[in-house]
Amino acid sequence: MIKKIQVLCLLTGLCIGSGLWAQSATDIARIAASQAEASPLYFGISEEPVRLQPQHFSDSRECIVRNGMPHVLNLLKAGKPVQIAYIGGSITQAEKGYRMQSAAYIAARYPKAAIRFLNAGVSGTGTDLGACRIGEQLLNARPDLIFIEFAVNGAYAPGMEGMIRQIREISPHTDICLLYTIMTGQTEDYAAGRIPANIRGLEAVADHYGVPSVHLGLRPSLLEKDNQLLWKGTAAAAGSRILFSSDGIHPLAEGGDLYAEAIARAFLKMEQHKSLGQKTVKLPLLADNWEDAGMYDPLKIARFGNHWERLVPEKGETFYRYKPWFPYIMKASVPGASFSFSFEGTAFGVFDIGGPEAGQLEVVLDGRPVKFTKSGIRGVQLRLADTEGAESLINRFNAFCNNRYRGQYDLVQVPPGKHTVTIKLSATKADKQKILGKNTEDILANPSKYDQTVFYLGRILVKGKPILPSGPGN
Repeated sequence: MIKKIQVLCLLTGLCIGSGLWAQSATDIARIAASQAEASPLYFGISEEPVRLQPQHFSDSRECIVRNGMPHVLNLLKAGKPVQIAYIGGSITQAEKGYRMQSAAYIAARYPKAAIRFLNAGVSGTGTDLGACRIGEQLLNARPDLIFIEFAVNGAYAPGMEGMIRQIREISPHTDICLLYTIMTGQTEDYAAGRIPANIRGLEAVADHYGVPSVHLGLRPSLLEKDNQLLWKGTAAAAGSRILFSSDGIHPLAEGGDLYAEAIARAFLKMEQHKSLGQKTVKLPLLADNWEDAGMYDPLKIARFGNHWERLVPEKGETFYRYKPWFPYIMKASVPGASFSFSFEGTAFGVFDIGGPEAGQLEVVLDGRPVKFTKSGIRGVQLRLADTEGAESLINRFNAFCNNRYRGQYDLVQVPPGKHTVTIKLSATKADKQKILGKNTEDILANPSKYDQTVFYLGRILVKGKPILPSGPGN
């Protein structure tokens, strides 16, 4: 029986980002609609026996050891206290995606070690937000190992390099292991002996820093090729085969077991290797990497005008479920309410909560109103500041804010340099009924709930460094 372990779940279940390009529109809608609030901060691993069978497969391509994980393995073998963290998207957030099974396996394999697990899985987000949040959510705890899983959420390599560089700079003892999950269409790559194109970009980063990686999708792809696994479908359609998922991306329990078995085999393989190199902060591989990204307490870096309310939700209140993300929320419900901050860098953004009453934002950059153009960069929730852009407002209401609240974020890219940003709640209301499409039952039944203009700010995002305000506080 496995001992109970307290697992720190730092941020789970957020908005749909870009990157689900291999999924159908129906799948994307289903995935996005399922994402809402944070999970409880602490939870225990079940005492059920570990059911993983890692010995049933062997392929040298599955785990690339590189410099290995010597620090955490030495601690585990010595039975010392250890912290192991997971950061990624919805597959990391999910109970049966791989995380819980792999944590149970690690605990069973090293029963003398006092292990604390941290979960910073945030559904539907990529390495852009990951690079912004890894410092506050994981590196403050100085974990001994961080698993990073973002392959199906855009696999944005500059964000991945930024995360690795932050780890190396802030917590140099920490081991890193990249985990590559896959989606519909990518099993064909592995079955044909290829690495999916998006993962190749991440592998270049892993090579550069000597970071081990695990191709979680290799064995499921080969099982599918041998007709022993159905990647996407129903139990009836699968018959005697393993049913990996119902949506082509999120593993069911058996699919999650296959992913976790790959991690178990990686541990077995890396136990045989000693460190092959030093954890140095090398020159960047990618000039536009996100090593300078971060997220910040609004009241510490910004000045707020009138008509703002600081909410500290209590247990049982609507926004209490978001407390693992935001200790407090800055709420504005009067058009014209604004806040300002300064920074030196190349991007800024907001990490907020959407819902039926969510409104739109105007942005003034260095004294001039800003228009926006979508960047078109896969794996990044990024707009470009553009005086000729087609959009003049950032809408915080979307089709998945129907009668529910959900986390969301947006980033705006600007020319390098020092900037002052003012973000204002606009009086212009979006056509919410049109945005909701066919899903209009609640807005028609409760129009007053939607006929509002509200903004709930949790964190300010900066790619660069904030310039702290001088003088009296807000």
